Amino acid sequence: MTARLPLRRDRVCHCKAASRGNLFQRRGNWLALLAVALLLAGGPLRAVAAEAAAAKDVKDAAAKTQPDTAKPAAAKRRPKVKKLFDGKTLKGWKVTDFGAQGPVRVEEGKLILGAGELLTGVTWKGPFPKTNFEVALEAMRVDGSDFFCGLTVPVGKGSCSLILGGWGGTLTGISCIDNSDASENETTDFFRFEAGRWYKVRMRVTDKKIEAWIDAKKIVDVNREGKEFEVRIEVELSRPFGIAAYQTTAALRKITLRPVIDQTLKRKPKKQ
Repeated sequence: MTARLPLRRDRVCHCKAASRGNLFQRRGNWLALLAVALLLAGGPLRAVAAEAAAAKDVKDAAAKTQPDTAKPAAAKRRPKVKKLFDGKTLKGWKVTDFGAQGPVRVEEGKLILGAGELLTGVTWKGPFPKTNFEVALEAMRVDGSDFFCGLTVPVGKGSCSLILGGWGGTLTGISCIDNSDASENETTDFFRFEAGRWYKVRMRVTDKKIEAWIDAKKIVDVNREGKEFEVRIEVELSRPFGIAAYQTTAALRKITLRPVIDQTLKRKPKKQ
C-alpha cells in the first residue's frame, strides 16, 4: 500500500493564487482587446455621425431659403372671394333698362344709382350661381325716401329680392315668397336707416335657407323647403343678379361674391 504524502498547505495556497492571477490576466487581456476595438471603431462611427449632422445642416439651410408653400388645411378650404365691382368702371355690369331710370355713374370708388321716375339699377352680365353663395356689399341712401337697395339674386330655379328701406323708408324683407312681397310675408321687418351712412349688407342663399344681415343684425332667416320664390314683375330685368333703387339716389361699394358650403347638409360617410 502506497503511502500518501501529506498535502502541503503552502503549496495549495500558492496554486490558488496562481490560478486567480491567470484569471485576472485573461480578463485584463480581454478588456485591453475590447478597448482597442472600441478605439479603432470610434473613428468610423464619429465620421458617420459627422456626415449625418452635416447632411441635416444642409437640409435645414435649404428649407430656410425656399418659400414656405405649405398652407394650413383651413386656409386651403377657405372659399375665394370674387370682387364684382372694381371701384373704377362698370366692368361686368350693364345699366338696367327699366325705362325712365336715373343716371348711373362711378365716382370715388362708389357706384351711384341716380334717382329716376321709378327704378334705377345695374345688372350683372356674367354667370352667377343659383345656390350656395353669399353676396356682400356696402350701401348708402344718399337722397330719397324709398328703398336704396333692392338686391335680386337667384334661388335655385327661382329668384328673390332683398328690399332695404321700402314703403316710406324703413321696410325690410324678401320679395316674393309664395307670391307675397316683402310687406306681407314672414320676413317683413322695419329698420331705421340714416341718410349718408354706409350699411354692410350680406345675403346668403344655400340649399336649405335664405339669410340676410344689416351690419351685425340678422334680418332674414327663412327655410326654402316647400316655398316658391319669385321677384316682382317690376324688377324682372334685374335677374339673375342685380341691384336697384326706387325713386332714391343710392351709393354702392365693395360688392363681392363667395361660395358657401351648406353646413346643414349631411356629410357623406368616408369610404372604408
